[in-house]
Amino acid sequence: MISLNNLSLAFGSQQVFDKVSCSIGSQRVGLVGRNGAGKSTLLKIISGEQELDSGVVSIERGKKMAYMPQEVVLLSDRSVLEETMMVFQEFIFAEKEQKDIEQQLTEGADDIEKLLERYEEVLALVARFDKHNAEREALMILKGLGFTDERLASQVNELSVGWKMRIVLAKLLLQKADFYLFDEPTNHLDIVAKEWFSDFLSQTDSGFLLVTHDRYFLEHACNAIFELERGKGTWYQGNFSKYLALKEERQAVTLSAYNRQQKEIEQKKATINRFKASASKSSMAQSMMKQLDKMEIIEVAPPLPKIKLNFPPVKRSGIIVLDVKEATKSFDEKLIFKNASCEVKRGEKVAIVAANGVGKTTFFNLVASAYPEETDMVSFGHNVEIAVFEQEQVSVLDLQKTVYNEVGDAVPAASEATLRSFLGSFLFSGDEIKKKCGVLSGGERNRVAMIKVLMQNANFLLLDESTNHLDLYAKDILLQALKKYEGTILFVSHDHDFVQHLATRVIELTPDGMHSYQGDYESYLFFKKKQEAERQALLGNNITEEEKPKKSNKKEKKSGKSDKQKKKEISKLESQIHTLEGKIEKLSNEFIGLVYGTSRYQEVESTIAMLQKDLDGKKSEKKIL
Repeated sequence: MISLNNLSLAFGSQQVFDKVSCSIGSQRVGLVGRNGAGKSTLLKIISGEQELDSGVVSIERGKKMAYMPQEVVLLSDRSVLEETMMVFQEFIFAEKEQKDIEQQLTEGADDIEKLLERYEEVLALVARFDKHNAEREALMILKGLGFTDERLASQVNELSVGWKMRIVLAKLLLQKADFYLFDEPTNHLDIVAKEWFSDFLSQTDSGFLLVTHDRYFLEHACNAIFELERGKGTWYQGNFSKYLALKEERQAVTLSAYNRQQKEIEQKKATINRFKASASKSSMAQSMMKQLDKMEIIEVAPPLPKIKLNFPPVKRSGIIVLDVKEATKSFDEKLIFKNASCEVKRGEKVAIVAANGVGKTTFFNLVASAYPEETDMVSFGHNVEIAVFEQEQVSVLDLQKTVYNEVGDAVPAASEATLRSFLGSFLFSGDEIKKKCGVLSGGERNRVAMIKVLMQNANFLLLDESTNHLDLYAKDILLQALKKYEGTILFVSHDHDFVQHLATRVIELTPDGMHSYQGDYESYLFFKKKQEAERQALLGNNITEEEKPKKSNKKEKKSGKSDKQKKKEISKLESQIHTLEGKIEKLSNEFIGLVYGTSRYQEVESTIAMLQKDLDGKKSEKKIL
């Protein structure tokens, strides 16, 4: 479908591509590489927005391509749905023209014959368009991307950049292209919308080339990886895990060849130095020098820095670190959430998840004391010391300070060795620490802000979107650091992989309260899907009964139960519910410390699921009574 042949491109002295070649069919390809490797540039080249110094891009004739850049300026006074439907503008304008022609024919136009000829063309075009089905698909995609009915009616110009980019993505998906070029399409999606988009990509027949810093997509949505590194491109078949394994094997082979070559070069140089002054051996030395000049030197990518991060022991807090009771928050009389209650215990790493607009950041700010007048709903336990990372934390960096001074001034008690250790672990070493914050990228500023938080020696971290702007490697560094941290963490993140590997418990925030799920993010999704399936089954049963009201009523009259009997049964059910809840809580507490994949882990997970099913059944019985 797409063929790249010897692509070469340089920006000044920087060689971005050096004879990059590959062929891509209807595959789902993840495009990876360090920042500055040219990932976005390659997408621009394929889409025709960037010219090459040399090389050819060939696209199979008749194949439809669609390109989504990182940022698009979308100006429109239409509603969200109307703007999204403009992807079908050829047909929408044809419908409008049909009405205009019909009006002209009614009023008696001059050139009837020419008008009728055009009318026939327009009718043929309109007949090809199933407007009802198109609107249904548009709504399905928009709702999957997080648009509520209220937001669908909003004018596009009233929306933030993030929501506008979701419209751009929706319009792109509605095109049903043969091949997509996606440049960071998940940047503006929350974790719920990301789950939907991941499922969408898994089910589509279209191929794509995807740039993303979200490892979950590379792992689950891609069946091939194309890596850009030092101007070269390397193809790996398989998902991200397979790519990492194959790359490690390839690097081992390359390193072995490199070492052999370096040994050969040293030997030849020694021979040259020994005999170049000799009259009888000088010609041999000259020949060896020419051989060295012509030798194609094997290059080895510099190894990524090793993480060596040692946190000092944190002060031990009480068992209950955070207690939120019946929290409610409104803005301008608009209710954001109500009855939000939760507890966080010492040592837990708790993720807060919710769809956009439900109020994750608002809840986070409530806990972080951003609303001083409403602190009565939040209380902290004994000896709790807090450090907060906010979404906009990077904006408070002093842009005139160096990285070293910015962090050092924030934690004046830290020794130089500790300071340099933290900076080095987060990829700031050598001259990097002398950079002024004003010249740093978004990801680099994020790392500086995170170092400042981690070095405060707090025992409770509140982290809001700490992975924003971070590439895959920087995310992994942060993840490893937080997993080693011995304190308690409450965090918000839209990164599936990050939540999966850090969270020991997931709390879902809804407009009507909070629900706690023990275990990692995949366990949360499992229970959510199970609950939804049971809810649908229960709805189906209710509908069946409603469809037979007469039969049900007669049966109830015939075998009706007295109030005393009903109370007795309800009391029995309540006792059973209480017992089941106690068993689930006990097993859930054990579940925290179990190693994923072990026989005990699977046994406890299965037992909790079975008990939960029984509990839901008892609760349903109680409602019916």
